[in-house]
Amino acid sequence: MDTQNAQPRARRKHRSLAQELVADLSQRIRDGLIKRGEKLPTESAIMEEQGVSRTVVREALSRLQAAGLVETRHGIGTFVLDTPSASGFRIDPATIVTLRDVLAILELRISLEVESAGMAAQRRNDVQLKAIREALDAINESAMHASDAVSSDFQFHLRIAEATGNRYFTDILSHLGTSIIPRTRVNSASLARDDQAHYMARLEREHEQIFEAIARQDAEAARAAMRLHLTNSRERLRQAHEVAEAEALHG
Repeated sequence: MDTQNAQPRARRKHRSLAQELVADLSQRIRDGLIKRGEKLPTESAIMEEQGVSRTVVREALSRLQAAGLVETRHGIGTFVLDTPSASGFRIDPATIVTLRDVLAILELRISLEVESAGMAAQRRNDVQLKAIREALDAINESAMHASDAVSSDFQFHLRIAEATGNRYFTDILSHLGTSIIPRTRVNSASLARDDQAHYMARLEREHEQIFEAIARQDAEAARAAMRLHLTNSRERLRQAHEVAEAEALHG
């Protein structure tokens, strides 16, 4: 595939390309061409078959995960789940497109993940703590090489949810998928008029404080650190939202 030609096309029509890929994979699942429990083709295989970028593939997989059609198992791959009922709880990542939408998701996360962090601190075992640490290291590694840290960021929050021992925390986060990470939808650093390196350093400090509190099994400190992290994200985006609206008004 000629990546020089494919990349601009993916940027220009990213949303429509992702929607087309979601429709294609969904149809294959419904038709039984990819059966329940089967593993989807790899990202690279889908890229080659469809002629799209990795970003488009990841966006499509995120939407399929949010729709409850597939689940991604860390380090293994993406697998087909039972087809969800039409009446089931559903938040479509495709609808999380504006800063206002992202802020609303952050409010939902604050209510959910503050308690998740506290429970994780009280209940986590050594294996779960190690998984949280590995996810955090992966975020930091991605940031150092200026690569996409969104997936690792999501895994960090998911591992904390798993450490609660309450599968419903994990189910809700898995349902939402990587769409819960604000920079999946918007360039948070740019909108907040922040230097990217400085922005990522602040995120790293916030994540480390959450991990350290969970490691020492301090539930109140874990809740406080998670609340600080998510409210800081909300405040950065709220300010950006105000600036963007003011510029649109006076533009």
